[in-house]
Amino acid sequence: MALEGLKETWDLNSIFAGGSRSEDFQQYIQELKKQLSAFQKAAEAFTVPSHADEGGELVNLIDRFERSAIMIRQAGAFVSCLQAQNTDDQKANEWRARINQLSSDFKSALVTLDDTLARIDERVWEELLQKPELQELTYVLNERRDRIREKLSASEERLIEGLAVDGYHAWGDLYNAAVGRMKIPFEDKELSVGQAENMMAHPDRGIRRQVFKELSEAWKGEEELFGSTLNHLAGFRTEIYKARGWESALKEPLAINRMKKETLDVMWQVITDHKKPFAEYLNRKASLLGLERLNWYDVNAPISEAPKEYTYDEAANLIVSQFSTFGKKLSAFTEKAFRDRWIEAEDRSGKRVGGFCTSFPDSGESRIFMTFSGSASNVSTLAHELGHAFHQEAMLQVRQLNRAYAMNVAETASTFAEMIVADAALKQAETKDEKLFLLEDKIQKSIDMLMDIHARFLFETRFYEERKQGVVPAEKLNELMEAAQKEAFCDSLGEYHPHFWASKLHFHITGVPFYNFPYTFGYLFSLGIYARALREKTDFEEKYIALLCDTASMTVEDLAMKHLGADLTERAFWEDAIRLAVRDVQEFLELTE
Repeated sequence: MALEGLKETWDLNSIFAGGSRSEDFQQYIQELKKQLSAFQKAAEAFTVPSHADEGGELVNLIDRFERSAIMIRQAGAFVSCLQAQNTDDQKANEWRARINQLSSDFKSALVTLDDTLARIDERVWEELLQKPELQELTYVLNERRDRIREKLSASEERLIEGLAVDGYHAWGDLYNAAVGRMKIPFEDKELSVGQAENMMAHPDRGIRRQVFKELSEAWKGEEELFGSTLNHLAGFRTEIYKARGWESALKEPLAINRMKKETLDVMWQVITDHKKPFAEYLNRKASLLGLERLNWYDVNAPISEAPKEYTYDEAANLIVSQFSTFGKKLSAFTEKAFRDRWIEAEDRSGKRVGGFCTSFPDSGESRIFMTFSGSASNVSTLAHELGHAFHQEAMLQVRQLNRAYAMNVAETASTFAEMIVADAALKQAETKDEKLFLLEDKIQKSIDMLMDIHARFLFETRFYEERKQGVVPAEKLNELMEAAQKEAFCDSLGEYHPHFWASKLHFHITGVPFYNFPYTFGYLFSLGIYARALREKTDFEEKYIALLCDTASMTVEDLAMKHLGADLTERAFWEDAIRLAVRDVQEFLELTE
């Protein structure tokens, strides 16, 4: 049955009725505070067991830990949705400050718990993990135990968490607030930053150039402020790393993403070795647009008019039908997400930039945020975020502590979903122009993942080295950014975006440092899985879901070996993955000769 008359706004009332002034939410926060208080007291009262028979108290404490984690995630997700749908919602901003404080309290309790876990005798610990209630949590509990041994004392780590509310997270909040207030003049109206960024895909180069000029001037006008936020965020992290004796700024993000440095190095090396076809694509695109070289604002420009614009209903039906070619569970879930209004897609001002998917673990649901204006790229974004939601749905069958997958594998299901839609659309293309348009949309994703994000990684790595010597001025940040872009894009562009460090939210996020390379990992990891799915063709959905369920309970190296028989520290897997992206470029070059 076709999906018709779909609403483009999400339903948050089914979770907490009343928006930012919800009485239900206020009551939930009170319950959360009680839960956190009980968890904190239980963690402080917990004594180190001398033998496994005393493990009942630990099992109860872990249960409190899981319940607190569920409630914190539920509350944080709701506030994120409120802030995203209306950047002027001051009450939502107030809730964010309260959630940040509660999160700090939760992390403080975890410091106490982890300190106790680390002091349990090794023999007793191994026996405790044999308990049925704890056995399935072996990896995550061992991970917590190992990580605490590399940190400072419990009292020092609690102090850091307390100071982070106003000395760390507040800088991220300031950045979000400042960007939310920015207005970009265009013709006789003012655009939000998100709306202006979307104009970089406009077919008229004059409009792209004009909007990019206005954007660049806006970022330049705020470069001192955003230079401060970036320097203070990095400075806070750097001082903590120094105190813990961590020499590399990559130590924390690699640990968070459960991956080895060898895996990251070989991934970037394979990408670097295969960049030539992508540079050729950029040169060919410049030629097709009648340009000697592309500028930054031309990279996302269409080479032809879109074959069609999609209504929201058409996009929904397209995605559901194409997901059904992969598996029944994915398509049925997606149809439910559309019918139950899990998606905020309306094109209006006042919304935050970009898109995301967030989970509500206490409700067993997800919500997706984006701005849908009818382009093929919007359809891809919608498929991408639905992939995230399916991943979260699959994880409902495992324990809460086994659901906290890292950002690098978080991109697995989203990219996989995008690939299904993109490949199906390509096969259905009726004309050469339509095929070229869809092919370019796919290649654009590769450019983003293999060149743009490589530039972000190079910039951030070098910035952290500079930051160790002191504050890095805005002028130097611009130099570092442009140099990174030139290297990552093989010097194939004519004009770059030196203020990109100010314009990209990811550099100012406090939740996860180095919010860049996990995207590229997830993209190529997903391509590798997709290549396997194409070879096996049938009955792959159950294997795929099994892989998703394990994404938070082992290292990525073990995950790949268990489900794919692949060694991520060797080139073979990455070569196999990038081959799919290169194949698209080769087809594009052949069609445009």
